[in-house]
Amino acid sequence: MNMPQSLMGENLQRLFQLRHDVRGMRPYDLGLLLIALALMSVGMIVVTSASMPAAARIYDNPFHFAIRHGIYMGIAMVAALVTMQLPMRWWRTFNGWLLLLAILLLLAVLLVGRNVNGSTRWLALGPITIQAAEPAKLFFFCYLAGYLVRRYEEVTENLKGFIKPLGVLFILALLLLMQPDLGTVVVMFATTIGLLFLAGAKLWQFFGLLLSGLCAVVALIVFEEYRLKRITAFLDPWADPFGSGYQLTQSLMAYGRGDIFGQGLGNSLQKLEYLPEAHTDFIAAILAEELGFVGICAVLALLLMLVLKALRLGNLALQQGRPFEGYLAHAIGIWFSFQTAVNVGASAGILPTKGLTLPLVSYGGNSLILMAMAVALLLRIDFELRMDGVQALSDRKRGKVS
Repeated sequence: MNMPQSLMGENLQRLFQLRHDVRGMRPYDLGLLLIALALMSVGMIVVTSASMPAAARIYDNPFHFAIRHGIYMGIAMVAALVTMQLPMRWWRTFNGWLLLLAILLLLAVLLVGRNVNGSTRWLALGPITIQAAEPAKLFFFCYLAGYLVRRYEEVTENLKGFIKPLGVLFILALLLLMQPDLGTVVVMFATTIGLLFLAGAKLWQFFGLLLSGLCAVVALIVFEEYRLKRITAFLDPWADPFGSGYQLTQSLMAYGRGDIFGQGLGNSLQKLEYLPEAHTDFIAAILAEELGFVGICAVLALLLMLVLKALRLGNLALQQGRPFEGYLAHAIGIWFSFQTAVNVGASAGILPTKGLTLPLVSYGGNSLILMAMAVALLLRIDFELRMDGVQALSDRKRGKVS
């Protein structure tokens, strides 16, 4: 893990110094990089601990999921390095094509996807399995950022410009709900609302969209029996602790056992196959049980710092006349924060159960790779903003000399 970090740093430093006669200035946000690496390291440790009982039973190898997660981390590092080599101009130019690719992937899932536990969300390409919803999120946010740049006046001045991106979201939501995957739809909807609000959409449009979205989510829950059961279980999980409320009650037991400082790494009882999906959707509960209130707060603090850095970077990009980069950084910040809130909220009984990963921590190759790419995009945006600043400083120095 140190090798990709050092290579990334050396490549950026060399490029930065070649473009500008600058020494001793770091061309990227080291704090952001360290936060992401810290979260991935915590994820590796907790996934290893949480997955051992299930891996031993299913594969007769307690480190099966840990090894796979390590491989996913390596692929995520490579994907992040490749992403960092692409200039933001590339994302700005091809965001429409990326959206088309997302739609094609979602269609392919419905046509030839693999069905697991009643949901068709995965494309199997030999040994590689693609969860199309993960790239769909990132590609849609890239498209939305590009749309807000191209149609800024329409979005802020008339209803037509405001509705157009919602039409695209509706198409993606329809394809996702056919899998079904309501969790991804909710994340995309929340991020869209946040970006349109930041772009300056009228308040009545904003509140109208929010109300419409809430009504749609309520309708989707009411008309699907399994979703309605999740809501009733969330409201009172102890009414049926061995049925619909089983997963949540086991998760709450894990939080309760964790207390302040936890039971100690590897000492969780709930991971002994009492709590289903312990290393994926409910990893926060195992983290809380083993590392306690202090441990879960430390991880949430790291995620909060990452989100604040993304939002600050978005503001800086907008101030420096880079609206696409600004909107995309804001989208990534909202995405990470909302997905974290849903994941931790669901495992703690604050929100209904949804199958969303804890960013950069949970087991899951597709999510980890796409989240790492999103962080790499933030680093690239920060790098280009620093290049702009140094270029402006250099031009000012030349002007004074002349």
